[in-house]
Amino acid sequence: MASPASATLGRKPKNKESSVMDVSKPANLAINIFFWIYSAICVIPILLVLIVSFSDEKTVLANGYSFFPHKLSLSAYDFLLNDWVNIVRSYGISIFVTIIGTAASLLIMALFAYPISRRDFKQRGTFSFIMVFTILFNAGLVPFYMMYTQYLHLQNTLLVLIAPYLVQGFFVLVMRTFFMNSVPYELIESSKIDGAGEWRIFAQIVLPLSLPVLASVGLLCTLNYWNDWYLSMLFINDNIHINIQYRMYKALQDLQFLSSNSAAYSAILRTNPDYQLPSETVRMAMAVVGIGPIIFAYPFFQRYFIEGLTVGAVKG
Repeated sequence: MASPASATLGRKPKNKESSVMDVSKPANLAINIFFWIYSAICVIPILLVLIVSFSDEKTVLANGYSFFPHKLSLSAYDFLLNDWVNIVRSYGISIFVTIIGTAASLLIMALFAYPISRRDFKQRGTFSFIMVFTILFNAGLVPFYMMYTQYLHLQNTLLVLIAPYLVQGFFVLVMRTFFMNSVPYELIESSKIDGAGEWRIFAQIVLPLSLPVLASVGLLCTLNYWNDWYLSMLFINDNIHINIQYRMYKALQDLQFLSSNSAAYSAILRTNPDYQLPSETVRMAMAVVGIGPIIFAYPFFQRYFIEGLTVGAVKG
């Protein structure tokens, strides 16, 4: 008969780490369930918008929004894509402005943020104050409009859709903080000893080490440029340099005009008695057309974006 001591010796000792993991399994399960529910709350409205955009206008008016439409229809997209040449041009303008604007913004803001992050830059306090001042105060709409139209003469150009968002004070301060906390000053000093100049240090050492903050700020700049329609409304008077968001806004205005103007709508009904103006479904179609391409930008930023959010949270 085996003694209790030998039985104890024969048993595998319980790993302390595994016991901790066993205790935390319910908590992990609860967290996973919470985030699955939260993700569903975020995704389901987008799915509903997509389904309603392909629904028939009459059934939507009769039965309301539904995940299971009684009848499918492309009338909303027919209304939007009636002038497909201008739609394609506006898409091209939005893509061009977003790519060039984001790249230029990151470069200019990084060039501003890096010097004021250096301890050996004597004027860092002055330039930091200037950037903070622009966050707290602005001149107002009239001087803003006059600057770009009467002094810079950028009205009806693509540059006017890029220039106002090139430097944003909050992003500059975020970059400055990252450079100060995550780029070791000793590494810069050793590079100077090895004969590297300031431009080489910035391009080959600082920027590669700063991919998380560049990706995080780049994603936010991309969303800012893509979703902007205000600058087109303010500075663009022709039909050539309009981005996709403002073109969707104009389409909504046209729709509201037709809905409120019975004479114009009656003229359409005389030629097509069965025509139903897609007032509800076209709003959903505009959201789909406007948000579509920008969804594919996030996967390219995702890895660095998460690193940028968690940087400094854990120190080795």
